[in-house]
Amino acid sequence: MFTKKYSIILTLFIFIIVPVLHLNAQEQEEQNYTAYQAKVLSKENNEVLVFAAIQLENTNISTITNSDGEFRIKIPVKYQNSNLIISMLGYETKKVKLTDLNRKKNKIYLDISVVKLSEIVYNIPKTAKDLVVEMFKKRHMNYTEEPIFMTAFYRETIKNRNRNASLSEAVVNILKQPKTNNKRDKISLYKSRKNTDYSRLDTIALKLQGGPFNALYLDVLKYQDYVFTEIDTYDFSFAPSTQINDRMVYVVNFKRKPEDEVIIYFGKLYIDAYSHALVSAVYNMDVSNKEYVSRVFVKKKPKDIFVYPTSVSYRVDYREKDNKWYYGYSSAQLAFKVKRKNKLFNAKYSVSSEMAITNRHLKMNKNDLNRKFLIKPNIIISDEASGFSDPEFWGPYNVIEPDKSIETAIRKIQKKLVE
Repeated sequence: MFTKKYSIILTLFIFIIVPVLHLNAQEQEEQNYTAYQAKVLSKENNEVLVFAAIQLENTNISTITNSDGEFRIKIPVKYQNSNLIISMLGYETKKVKLTDLNRKKNKIYLDISVVKLSEIVYNIPKTAKDLVVEMFKKRHMNYTEEPIFMTAFYRETIKNRNRNASLSEAVVNILKQPKTNNKRDKISLYKSRKNTDYSRLDTIALKLQGGPFNALYLDVLKYQDYVFTEIDTYDFSFAPSTQINDRMVYVVNFKRKPEDEVIIYFGKLYIDAYSHALVSAVYNMDVSNKEYVSRVFVKKKPKDIFVYPTSVSYRVDYREKDNKWYYGYSSAQLAFKVKRKNKLFNAKYSVSSEMAITNRHLKMNKNDLNRKFLIKPNIIISDEASGFSDPEFWGPYNVIEPDKSIETAIRKIQKKLVE
């Protein structure tokens, strides 16, 4: 018997449609490479380290550890004698020779960094608010004022409770505009794949609108008005300092003052003590006003369906090279309940999207602009992507290593395609 499926379209922001840039990736496709896999752990307690940054020394090739602390990075043959740089907030940066690594099953341990009290007071403004104001003022000094061309890996998942119901992945090329101008970032879609198991969606088909733009718009330095519209509407305070890449990092707590019918964000800003550049922002949305928050996220739904977000969290990380900072990674995690009118039980869903920059390009060729591959900020990746039939789909491109649940889902998808 056919069951009608409804569509709930979730969006993180209101998008403006813009033209997008496509970068020529043919040369990357033809490169020979070697892939290395490893797990990053804390030396003190053996815990896996999530969101650790992995970078090939003296290059822009990078990736990030997944929720299991694992990463896989593809290294062109000309760099086989280079080093990997592993860094994470609160831990000492570690350099590892590629020649010391096996292709798989490596374990890399990081030491917890010790904050020296004498360094905490270095160049510190009088108040936490002053530091945040200084952070935004110094954007022209700390971030490049030229457009940057980036390659990134994007993944979005939808789960019904703990079961993967939808998985979409893509390699995209980005024209990242300077943080000091009003031009919007642009994205072109190079490669994508998806799978949706509608039997796990309880007759409600969920779609996430915006795709990679959802992740890109979390760059709070470029899109300040999405979160910090007015600095005076926030309370700021200092938390204990930490370190990354052997540099002092100030930690600032922030929370928007309560107002009617506004989105209230709260979280932490990690700010480099020497340059006052933003290293990372980890924050949440207050979901206590259920009806209002629901209107923010749910663009379309049937009248007899009620959707209430139960948690909303965000993260954005920046990477430093040659005294300039660049957007490196961002993620959005949403959990919510779906209730049908006159039904006793609620369905629980979670939606996540994440994007990691895997390479940066400072120059563009004339042929790189190809309108055939332009995407709009209202794109639904799951409607555009192809299937999972090719296990070597990504070729030489670096991606975020899937966690165990996603890895299992991919294997099941590929098994079904073979049967």
